Parts: sequence; C-alpha cells; structure tokens
Amino acid sequence: KEGVNVTALREIKLLKELKHPHIIELIDAFPHKENLHIVFEFMETDLEAVIRDPNLFLSPADVKSYLQMTLKGLEYCHDKWVLHRDMKPNNLLIGPNGQLKLADFGLARIFGSPGRKFTHQVFARWYRAPELLFGAKQYGPAVDVWAAGCIFAELLLRRPFLQGNSDIDQLSKIFAALGTPKADQWPDMLCLPDYVEYQTVPAPSLRSLFPTVSEDALDLLSKMFTYDPKSRISIQQALQHRYFTSAPSPTDPLKLARPIRKQDAKSSDSSKLKTVKVTLSPAHKLRRVMPDRGKSGNSLKDQSVDVMKQSSHDGQ
Repeated sequence: KEGVNVTALREIKLLKELKHPHIIELIDAFPHKENLHIVFEFMETDLEAVIRDPNLFLSPADVKSYLQMTLKGLEYCHDKWVLHRDMKPNNLLIGPNGQLKLADFGLARIFGSPGRKFTHQVFARWYRAPELLFGAKQYGPAVDVWAAGCIFAELLLRRPFLQGNSDIDQLSKIFAALGTPKADQWPDMLCLPDYVEYQTVPAPSLRSLFPTVSEDALDLLSKMFTYDPKSRISIQQALQHRYFTSAPSPTDPLKLARPIRKQDAKSSDSSKLKTVKVTLSPAHKLRRVMPDRGKSGNSLKDQSVDVMKQSSHDGQ
C-alpha cells in the first residue's frame, strides 16, 4: 500500500556500489509477497557486544585494531563521497574471521555538491558532532570523524564517553569534557542556526579523563575531537597518525577476542564453558571502567570506578 521503504532502497543502492573488506557485503535483495528481503553476509556479533562483555579483555593492541578497521571502512566511504551518518558500536559488525565491517547505511548520503543541505537529526545523540547539535545543515566527513572519536573513547573506557539525555544536555556533556569552545577556536559556531551561548568551562586535560592511555592515543583523540570541523583531522590523516605505527602493533583480527556464542559453548565437549549471554546495557545505566588498566588493556570483570559522574539515559 505504501510501497517499499525509501531508506531500504537507498541502502541497497549504496551497498551495491560500496565493495570493501570493511563494508558489510550485500548478497541479494528481492521482493517476496509484500516484503522486501535484504540478504547480507553472516556476521557473528558487533562492537557494542565486545565493549560491553565483562568476560572480554581488550589490550591496547586490540583497541588499535578495532579502530583501524573502523577508519579504513570510513576512509573508503569518504573516498566514494559517502557520509555514513550513523556511526556507533552496534553498527560495526564483526565476522567469524574477526574482520570489522561498517553496516546500516540507511542514513548514508552522497556529499560534495556545493550548497547541498542535509538534516542535522542524524547519528545517535551520544555520537553526534557539536555542529549537528547546533543545527548545521551543511556539513561533510568531519561528522563521521567525530563519531569515530566517540567510538575510540568508548573502546578505551569500556563505556560511552559522552552520554547526554537531550541535545542541550549532550552539548553540556561535551563542553564539560572538552571545554567550552571559543569564537577564535571555531569562528563559524556563532552562525549556526541553533547556536546558544553556554557558560564558559575550561578544558580539563584529556589525560585526566584517560589516565592510562598512550600519548599517541591521546593526541589522535584530541584531533578527532577538534571543535571546528574545518580543522578536525580527516579519516585519511587519522590513519596516517603515529598512533598506528607506534608499538604495540594492531592485533591480527583473527586473534581478537569475541563474545562466546551459545552454539559454540554447547558444542564444546572437552571444556565446560558456560554460555556467555551478551547483554546490551540500557542507556540509563552508568558505564564503568577499570581504575588501573595500565598499558596491559582493560576489562569489565574487575572492580570498577566512575570516570565521569554524569547521567546517561535516552542517548541511543
């Protein structure tokens, strides 16, 4: 009666053109009765399940590997003039060989036409760049970079980094973590449709929020969280950052730990593995992280402490 969903058609059209090791593969799309069926390659889990699993230990090399695969997928999208616009951990799927792939291209759009306007109501709120929260209608790849920075921070902390419960609260969370931007830092900010002035908050050091990560990781994170989208690091530049060439090297995807599937646990006769239920934490639950992860990695199994006191509901 209402026809085929436009979002699904857009996703099919884009995925037919996007062929890359870190982009989900569209195998087939066909109508059946009143439904449109879309067939993708099989993927075991997603990055959100990895981050939330209390039984998984993520070393700095593991984090680097997951981030590198994410950025490689985004780099290909941007090279093809595609904005993803919905980057978040549960849209990053992980296959049986450990390869991470970008999925859910329903909000993706072609960019590059001068003067083209988009909606600013894209991305889950916790991954939305400040220019979008201020109502920007013209934007480019920098919005995906900001979201990738949020995912990077989430891998390091094992919880979402910026958890606002409204757009205004999201900006407050950003400014509390990164400081209130000044006009000389981001001149175009004052011209954005929904710009409002916030109380000036000095920027705390990123080291205080990420006390155990490497200097290279902090430097890359700070460049991904640059307020002015014109000055924000590009995906291509991020992949060339020294973070990826300094020790430790990214973990081979085949060696990355993943949540245990029920069928795997049941099929093991020699070992008495318990089934690990992957529970996606509700948005209103405060995420916690290790008090002393050091450079050996992070885990959710041990005693945990709050890194930032902040409410976190309605963010996804």
